[in-house]
Amino acid sequence: MATNTFRLFTLGAYLFLLMGCSHQEPETKSTIRPVKVFRVGYNHLESATSYAGEVRPRFETTLSFRVAGKIIARPVEVGDFVKKGQVLAKLDVSDFQLAVQALQAQIKSAVADRDFAKEDLNRYRELLTQKVISPPDFDRHQTVYTNAQERVAALEAQLKQTINQLQYTELAADRDGVVTTLAVEKGQVVAAGQPVVKLAQLDEKEIHFDIPEQRVADIKTEQQVDVTLWSDDKQKLKAKIREISATADSASRTYRAKATLLDGQEQARLGMTATVWVASDNNNNQIIAPLSAIFTSQDQPTQQKVWLVDEANQKVNAVPVQIGVALADELTTVTGLNAGQLIVSAGVQRLKDGQTVRLPEQKTLVSGVQP
Repeated sequence: MATNTFRLFTLGAYLFLLMGCSHQEPETKSTIRPVKVFRVGYNHLESATSYAGEVRPRFETTLSFRVAGKIIARPVEVGDFVKKGQVLAKLDVSDFQLAVQALQAQIKSAVADRDFAKEDLNRYRELLTQKVISPPDFDRHQTVYTNAQERVAALEAQLKQTINQLQYTELAADRDGVVTTLAVEKGQVVAAGQPVVKLAQLDEKEIHFDIPEQRVADIKTEQQVDVTLWSDDKQKLKAKIREISATADSASRTYRAKATLLDGQEQARLGMTATVWVASDNNNNQIIAPLSAIFTSQDQPTQQKVWLVDEANQKVNAVPVQIGVALADELTTVTGLNAGQLIVSAGVQRLKDGQTVRLPEQKTLVSGVQP
């Protein structure tokens, strides 16, 4: 009796497990995922492409000493505003003063030799007139006087050069501006031409930004653009493209552009991060889609795709697209879609080709206006 009871209990448990497995299998096959959708349309609004940039001075000069020496004073610091002619650094002048004194002594000696040679030449000129000496003797004394005269001239020129070098021991600002970089400290020995101070002029500022090579043809010099500062992105400043580099950067493969600010000189402080907005009419009448709808698969990591919804049977299929220009509200222009098509805008990574989805009650989210 106990054996029959055990067999019946085992058979009942086995049947219960089979019923549980058969109940779960159809549920897995019939999984329907709810999704958010987006009705693609045309972009008829004025759009602008944004580029991150930095506020830089139009003129920034690296100043250095024209002579070598030891720095004994550096009365400025980074961020100081300086006037034209203001002393920025000084060198030890001892050696230059000694050189001036030595040349002045040499000039006195040379002047005395020249005066003596001149008087001697005058005496020999009278002797030549009296035919006491021959012309070659007179020419020899005239040559001595000429050499003495030229030596005085050479020493005087050398003295002027040394005095100039003495004046070069003071490094002065060549324009009004602000100190942006200091490369030396007091007590340091510097060579001639070694960078000491970088001075930026504040009366003209510009934004430096990089353009990818596929967009460089859309921007022209003298083109008007808008600029917003990250410190105050509500206010738009006017600017004009002044320069576009002729060659791409070897590392980033981008082209450096410079836009001169036409207003907002006081708000735009040097080094601030800015955004340059370049208006483009080429994006009009192009299909737009949300960035969240774009995905890539593991087998094709370089191909962007979207899930296209077949509204008749509510199934999705992946179609390839190409991303264009980024727009506001996390939208982008795309090619490969037609206006009016319905695409999945959220949950794209959890879908498969041919999978059935459940659409929201409001199927169409209008993004643009069809022509």
